[in-house]
Amino acid sequence: MKYIALVVIMAMSSNFLLFGQKDKEPIKIEIKDGEKKVDVMVAGELFTSYIYPDNVMKPVLWPVISPDGNMLTRSYPMINKAGDRTDHPHHVGIWLNYGDVNGLDFWNNSEAIPASKKDGYGSIFHQSIEKTKSGKGKAILVTKSLWKAPDNTSMLEEKTSFSFKAGKDIRIIDRTTELTALIDEVKFTDNKEGMFAIRVAREMELPSEKPTTLMDSHGVETKVDKMDNTYVKGDYKSSEGITGGDVWGTRARWMELASEIKGEQVSLIIIDHPENPGYPTYWHARDYGLFAANTLGQKALSGGKDELNYSLKKGETATFKYRVVVASEHLSEDEINALADEYAKK
Repeated sequence: MKYIALVVIMAMSSNFLLFGQKDKEPIKIEIKDGEKKVDVMVAGELFTSYIYPDNVMKPVLWPVISPDGNMLTRSYPMINKAGDRTDHPHHVGIWLNYGDVNGLDFWNNSEAIPASKKDGYGSIFHQSIEKTKSGKGKAILVTKSLWKAPDNTSMLEEKTSFSFKAGKDIRIIDRTTELTALIDEVKFTDNKEGMFAIRVAREMELPSEKPTTLMDSHGVETKVDKMDNTYVKGDYKSSEGITGGDVWGTRARWMELASEIKGEQVSLIIIDHPENPGYPTYWHARDYGLFAANTLGQKALSGGKDELNYSLKKGETATFKYRVVVASEHLSEDEINALADEYAKK
C-alpha cells in the first residue's frame, strides 16, 4: 500500500527531509486567461489550479490532487460528484479570507447570497498575474487581488506569492500573503469565520450519522437521514494530543486530519507559525470537512476567554504565511514536530 501525506504548513521552509535534489520533478505554470485560471502541472499531470471565476467571490486553489491522482478537496460546488455534501457553497478548495472586515463578511459570500443581502458581504477580485516561473523541482506564481466593499471601494490590496515544489512523491505549496490597507483603517473584528481554510473531500471527513443533504449521481440534492460512512474515515489529532471533534475551539501549533482515500493513507496537517498574529492559532476544524486555522478569531472559539481585534492603518501591511505539502508517505509525529521546529526558526 502506498502512503500519501497531505501537510499544510504555515511556513516557507525547504523540506529536504522528504525529498532530495535528484528526485525533483518538472513543474510547469500554464496561464489560461480565457478560463480564468492558472494550472500547475507536475510531470505533465495537474497538481492544482489557481482559479478566479466570477461565481466564487475570491481566488482559490482548486482542485488539489495527490501524486496518485486523488482529489483531496471537495468537488462541490465546482462540479457535481455523487456523495458530496451541498452545504456551505462558499467552501471552495483552499482559500484565505475573513468573516468581519469593517463589518463586511468576506467568508460567507457566494452565489447563494440573495441580492437583497449582498450589501453585507465583501468580495476578493483577482487583478493580475505578476510573475510566473516554471522549472525543475520549483515554480513560482505571484498574484495581486483587491478586497472590495459592495460599493466597489477597495479596502485591501493583496499580494500573494505561491512557491510550488515537487519531488517524485511530494508536492509543496508555499503561500505568502501580504494585505495592505488602502483606506484609513481596516478592522478585522474578532470572528469565528476564518481564516486559512481547506474544504476536504468526503473521504477525509469524520464519520457522522447526522442527517444532511448530499449530491446524487445526477447532480440533484437529496436529503439523507442516515449517512453512509463506508469510505469516511477521517480523524483529527492536535499537537496537544486532542483528537476527534474535540479539537474545535482549541489552540495548537499543528493539527492533523488523517484518513484513507482508495487505499492511500492520507494525512492533512496544518502547522502555525510563531510570527502570525494570535499564535498558537485556534482551530475552526469541523467533522463535516471544513479544516481551518483561525489566527484572528478567538472570542467565539475560546468561549469568551480570549479576544483579538486586529487592525491596519492606511499603508500598513500584515503578512500571513502558509505551506501545503502532499507527500507519498505517512509523516510521523516526530517529522511533523521537526517541520514545525524548523519553520519556527524562519
